[in-house]
Amino acid sequence: MEIVKARTDKREYKRIVLPNALQVLLISDPDTDKCAASMNVSVGSFSDPDGLEGLAHFLEHMLFYASEKYPLEDSYSKYIIEHGGSTNAFTASDHTNYHFDVNSDCFEDALDRFAQFFIKPLMSADATIREIKAVDSENQKNLLSDGWRINQLQKHLSEEGHPYHKFSTGNWDTLEVQPKEKGLDTRLELIKLYEENYSANLMNLVIYAKESLDKIQSLVEDKFQEIRNNDKSCFSFPGQPCSSEHLQILVRTVPIKQGHKLRIVWPITPGILHYKEGPCSYLGHLIGHEGEGSLFYVLKTLGWATDLYAGEVDGTTEFSFFTVVINLTDAGHEHMQDVVGLLFKYIHLLQQSGVCKWIFDELAAVCETSFHYQDKTPPSSYVVRIASNMQLYPQKDWLVRSSLPSNFSPSIIQTVLNQLSPDNVRIFWESKKFEGQTAMTEPWYKTAYSVEKITGSMIQEWMLFAPNEDLHLPAPNVFIPTDLSLKDAQEKVKFPVLLRKSSSSSLWYKPDTMFSTPKAYVKIDFNCPFASSSPETEVLTDIFARLLMDDLNDYAYYAQVAGLYYDISKTDSGFQVTVVGYNHKLRILLETVIEKISNFKVKPDRFSVIKEMVTKEYGNLKFQQPYQQAMYYSYLLLQDQTWPWMEELEILPHLQAEDLAKFIPLMLSRAFLECYIAGNIERSEAESMILHIEDVFNEGPDPICQPLFPSQHLTSRVIKLERGVNYLYPIEGLNPDDENSALVHYIQVHRDDFTLNVKLQLFALTAKQPAFHQLRSVEQLGYITVLMQRNDSGIRGVQFIIQSTVKGPGQIDLRVEAFLKMFETKLYEMTNDEFKSNVNALIDMKLEKHKNLREESAFFWREISDGTLKFDRRECE
Repeated sequence: MEIVKARTDKREYKRIVLPNALQVLLISDPDTDKCAASMNVSVGSFSDPDGLEGLAHFLEHMLFYASEKYPLEDSYSKYIIEHGGSTNAFTASDHTNYHFDVNSDCFEDALDRFAQFFIKPLMSADATIREIKAVDSENQKNLLSDGWRINQLQKHLSEEGHPYHKFSTGNWDTLEVQPKEKGLDTRLELIKLYEENYSANLMNLVIYAKESLDKIQSLVEDKFQEIRNNDKSCFSFPGQPCSSEHLQILVRTVPIKQGHKLRIVWPITPGILHYKEGPCSYLGHLIGHEGEGSLFYVLKTLGWATDLYAGEVDGTTEFSFFTVVINLTDAGHEHMQDVVGLLFKYIHLLQQSGVCKWIFDELAAVCETSFHYQDKTPPSSYVVRIASNMQLYPQKDWLVRSSLPSNFSPSIIQTVLNQLSPDNVRIFWESKKFEGQTAMTEPWYKTAYSVEKITGSMIQEWMLFAPNEDLHLPAPNVFIPTDLSLKDAQEKVKFPVLLRKSSSSSLWYKPDTMFSTPKAYVKIDFNCPFASSSPETEVLTDIFARLLMDDLNDYAYYAQVAGLYYDISKTDSGFQVTVVGYNHKLRILLETVIEKISNFKVKPDRFSVIKEMVTKEYGNLKFQQPYQQAMYYSYLLLQDQTWPWMEELEILPHLQAEDLAKFIPLMLSRAFLECYIAGNIERSEAESMILHIEDVFNEGPDPICQPLFPSQHLTSRVIKLERGVNYLYPIEGLNPDDENSALVHYIQVHRDDFTLNVKLQLFALTAKQPAFHQLRSVEQLGYITVLMQRNDSGIRGVQFIIQSTVKGPGQIDLRVEAFLKMFETKLYEMTNDEFKSNVNALIDMKLEKHKNLREESAFFWREISDGTLKFDRRECE
């Protein structure tokens, strides 16, 4: 059977089944620089035995340690990281996925180590006890995260006998304390779970390599034939997680962060059962639309909501949920019943209008273009996605998944639409305002909540009293590209060229010579010295960028649906506009954005909504993970001219719409535009885009922008740390409820220089895994334990980032120093062969080609924005 693949996809695919019933997809890509593999095992946290919550997740951790064939602890990840690769795994409800990528010349050895996970892993008693601490630390970092908390609350309010109800992460209590009390040995339970469930017939393997299919096949047959097959049947759990007592409920809950959120959830027929008909894609597209007449447009106009998501969530083959998530403003929170009423009015409108063929066809066309012109992604993420698909879809659709709805079936869409009724809805309403009004506590995360029954007739009443707004279906989408032809790039240039430079702008241009795709990338960076001259101007610039996005949203949303994305955001020196996607109608969107910037009018009602949103966002920074706070302080200490968010938060209450209206012309009065245009765009077209922008901003008797003075063209600078001096910045974490503390140990090394860069990169390549092994696997300081390179505007350094509940930052710092001492002796002991192997691995990493236009553009833009302009950096290094 043919596997359906994109028209632009040159790779070869082949399915094989080994004698042990292991199903494998082989992918041959002669152009790849990295090889990758992903094993998807059809068993997940739903299979945790009662009273051993998190066992499947813990097993996923344990398989990394060692195997009979490679007994040295952590030798699998050591091998892969030292050969330019990365490794990871995750546990879901009904599957667990293990994956890695590595430089292509080392693939065979890496694959052999990987295969041992599934053949003969060693789960030593000593490692077991240590790794329970890592799982506990992973859970500690999630305890104060609203996403994890609300997810578990939804599970908690479901049938106790259904696996959906379980807690999946695990912690010290569930994996160590409770089993001991019951006389259970966690390690033996672990081995039992593995031996009963890790059967070859429940596994799907994807291999992505450079070689021919035949070569890959013999490699796989050799490495994976020894996996046991005990013909285990797939774990199944008929029945629905929510019975009538869990439906028609309104749950009030107190979040950690400020802000109000509504989650409206319905159990539905799983979309996967009708993936060719795409009922959830169709309904999610309409209920989540943001164009004029949409639910979001109406809520936004009323000043009640700042964003809205709609679609299928948490789906399995047995049960699924359709979810609408709405972020409410303070005013929206006061009008919760109206908001829910309007949602049900929109659903009623969909019932009245019937299922529209033209909307389905338009959606199908967008999906088809998107599938056939998809960007190449890193092999590691590609194999993970496909391995998960193999469990769910027939072979021909392994690459397509649910992404190509093609059968128009009004009755199937109607069935799911009928399920979005007041009779089986669950409403979760989150707000700090509920503090002290909740009677119950969710056991795993200690989330405070209360439950109230709501009836269909109550919701009917909310619909009746909701404001009478003009809700209607979206208009036909004018942004859908019809010209997908490729321009003939006259110049086969490898690097960006400076096409033109004037006193007000410079234009870097890089035609597509690599990807042959009808897409383009445009970045216009407004360098405005007035924008970042004080905490106040920085906040105003941030609000300005967000107001622009807010104002353009109902128009530009259509472009986004059609695969043309834009962003306007504050930078350290002003703000920037990015437009990326199909080039056919890109210019229309870009010119609309430029037009909007040039004659922007501040609307007081939108100003106050955005100001409220920014105030909450800045205020919520104190709830960031401690390691994120430590990273922020290190950035604040090193960067030239940055303003702490605490100072910006102080200013916010006093800012008014007229302050912004006065500030915008001042900010734009001095500006230099750094522009980068790449992809399927001709030289003349790139030039005319920039000429048009200069016309708008710099022409006429009274231009909007004047050029900068020479002294205003500043490079980015970083504080220079003196050699031989240690700087310590101790500060209390901002959230007193957070048990974790964190350390950033940063060593500044040198200014951008090819020889020094590669020495530092070699150091990081060889030290990264030993640091993880020593500080996490052996010493168990914490789940987040990384050593990584750091580059601040071309100033190179290295940093350790560690978050812990077991030791304070001072003690952790001593462990880092001890590790560096120990590693120094390791370096002296390194053999010539080991060194050569590391050098070769780094060379392979440097030679890795960009996979798509966004990736290439990000690389070249970094050189432009850092001011280093070494476009040939990889080659030189």
